[in-house]
Amino acid sequence: MNERLVHAPDFGRFDLPWFNVPKRLGLDELSGRLVILDFWTFCCINCMQILPTLRRIEEAFPEDVVVIGVHSPKFAAEREPEKVKAAIARYDIRHPVVHDPEMIIWKHYGVRAWPTLVFISPDGYVIGHAPGEPDPDRLLEVVGQVIRAGKTDGTIQGATLDLTLQATPLGPLLFPSKLKPLPMPNGEPRWALADAGHHQIIELDANWRERARYGSGQPGFDDGARDQASFNAPQGLIADEQSIYVADTGNHAIRRIDRKTGAITTLAGTGARGPRLTRPMPGAAIALASVWDLELNGDALYFANAGSHQIGVLDLADGTVKPLAGTGGENIEDGRAPDALLAQPSGLSLSPDGTRLAFADSETSAIRLLDLAGTGPVVRTLIGTGLFDFGHQNGPLGEALLQHPLGVIWLDDQRLAVADSYNNAVRLIYLKAGTIDDLDDGSFVCQDSLCLPLGEPAGVAVDAEGRILVSDTNNHRIVAYDPIQRTYQTVIG
Repeated sequence: MNERLVHAPDFGRFDLPWFNVPKRLGLDELSGRLVILDFWTFCCINCMQILPTLRRIEEAFPEDVVVIGVHSPKFAAEREPEKVKAAIARYDIRHPVVHDPEMIIWKHYGVRAWPTLVFISPDGYVIGHAPGEPDPDRLLEVVGQVIRAGKTDGTIQGATLDLTLQATPLGPLLFPSKLKPLPMPNGEPRWALADAGHHQIIELDANWRERARYGSGQPGFDDGARDQASFNAPQGLIADEQSIYVADTGNHAIRRIDRKTGAITTLAGTGARGPRLTRPMPGAAIALASVWDLELNGDALYFANAGSHQIGVLDLADGTVKPLAGTGGENIEDGRAPDALLAQPSGLSLSPDGTRLAFADSETSAIRLLDLAGTGPVVRTLIGTGLFDFGHQNGPLGEALLQHPLGVIWLDDQRLAVADSYNNAVRLIYLKAGTIDDLDDGSFVCQDSLCLPLGEPAGVAVDAEGRILVSDTNNHRIVAYDPIQRTYQTVIG
């Protein structure tokens, strides 16, 4: 090897938790294979977007390449091993992961950003760093070249890695995300739920009985009949009387379910991760980026394009997609919508009068409003100040702190409920008073036989009785909070 190359620090010598393997791994036992260290954190959408690329490499070179995820947390909640374990299951990560809460390995390898890939040669030298999201085809090509060269000179001597993957939890729901009302002609209460872990959309009645499931249950990007078409980890949705529109997150697409026939079609997205939105384009031609949630106002279908830190709109009348808010840069900056900076918008809710689109801007731990009235849309922030400003603080909005919220819903024109995901809480915003508080201050009484604290709730809704419904993602259930009776209980899961 080139003498100027640096010998890779041995990550196996640190006493850290490992997942998906029976014991910690070191460089010695990985010799003879190309090692790719993936420095990631589970809040990071860009980290999630490279997982399919890594999966392609693992499947192409199962004995010659070892991918190791190095979980390097940003948020306080991400330091908890159990949350890392849940994230590994949620994102179906099938390679070894080492949890590095103090970022020891990160520092030894000189990493500066999420995600970053570090490549280690079969004889233990660092041969490359790749910060950001690599081009999938180019990366596969380069890895293939390294493997072929290593086989030629004898340094690649593949071997099977012993893995111990988690069992999939059994139950009707698996990492559920957004829950939205399903309008019915007779006014009967029904709900549509993004059952992300099962790659399906579920229709539920007022008694939380399943009425229909859409999608085969296997990840894919196929249109067709209700039980033959496929989604990939759908996170968001919205419905009218004719359709359920789906934020098909893993496919970077917006899909439509015909409520009469059950047929599933694609309205926008190519299935590949796209760049930032810059100009109007036909939905069939545009590539989107981790569409996370949807909201509907007439023919305007708003979508959170989390992967490019933007909000876009699909015109259902002519099928055109255009950017609405965000430059594509990641930060928090208010002003004219096209010039504003967003950071991974992940939840949308339209105000009762249709003039304000509230959104959970998760990476800045912010709740923000997109004012749609007037001469042009404007972004303003209710809570949130920066990419690394987070916590759990109530009181005046200007002093309040959230931690990676994923869901938001208008309760009326002056109140919003927030799924404050990494704080495992539901928070209530009072616009007139300019304050925020926890929904449950500890006085709510649990009516379940097994009472669980919330686990990274990703969605929040409200029913006709005023109960606040929560998608309790890591506990695979829906919970109903009754603010009048001060009780809560699991309704499905």
